Amino acid sequence: MFTGLVRLPARRSSARLNPGPTPTADRAPRHRRRHRARRRRVRAHRRDSAAILGDCHVGDSIAVNGACLTVVEFDGAPAARGGWFKVWLANETLDRTDLGERKVGDQVNLERAMGAHVRFGGHFVQAHVDATATLVEKAADGDSLRLRFELPAATAARPSLLPYLVPKGYVALDGASLTLTAVDDAARAFAVMLITHTQAKITLGRKPLGARVNVEVDMLGKFVEKSVRAALGAGADGAAGPVRALVEKVVEEVLAKKGIA
Repeated sequence: MFTGLVRLPARRSSARLNPGPTPTADRAPRHRRRHRARRRRVRAHRRDSAAILGDCHVGDSIAVNGACLTVVEFDGAPAARGGWFKVWLANETLDRTDLGERKVGDQVNLERAMGAHVRFGGHFVQAHVDATATLVEKAADGDSLRLRFELPAATAARPSLLPYLVPKGYVALDGASLTLTAVDDAARAFAVMLITHTQAKITLGRKPLGARVNVEVDMLGKFVEKSVRAALGAGADGAAGPVRALVEKVVEEVLAKKGIA
């Protein structure tokens, strides 16, 4: 679990393609076969990471641009090239995030998993990226910076994220907890504003127009939606949900009292 308060921007120092087989290649659609064969797995070093590796262990989770990744090797000594750690990126991560597009030398946002002894200053962030959005507008507003993003069209496999985005709600972009300043459902767009401090602490404000960002919406909203759907809708066995069953029972009793049933 994370808070979306980025602790450190670091640089990607290397990447290596895993030469292993792609077991799904024969069954996958052609465009996905090429994707999986080309980027089966990537091992990445993150330099300048010593400041967040003081109590790190192999197997710990670190959010990299908002994606929860497992540390497989590290050296937290500042003398060790500024401190570094390695992670593996599987196909699901490459499909859902922009990490496969990051080049050696690119900066990424880092956050360690939250501790129970610290103040909770952001919002509940799982670092399980839902999708990517495209940066379509950048505009200065005094010392602040306004950014507008566009989400991809919804599909059956990737439903729209717009139901979970509300003005003055929160969203995690590249792992940073930000307040939504506007949501435009018709244009599949939303906007945020970065104050000067945030601009200096994260990489988002330095991204060019057309760049993709990792998006994670409010997980509590997802749980509420699923619970409400389950309560109102029918289950897999065709039985009515508890709320719907209660409403139906009340309606039946009222109709029976009125002699309509």
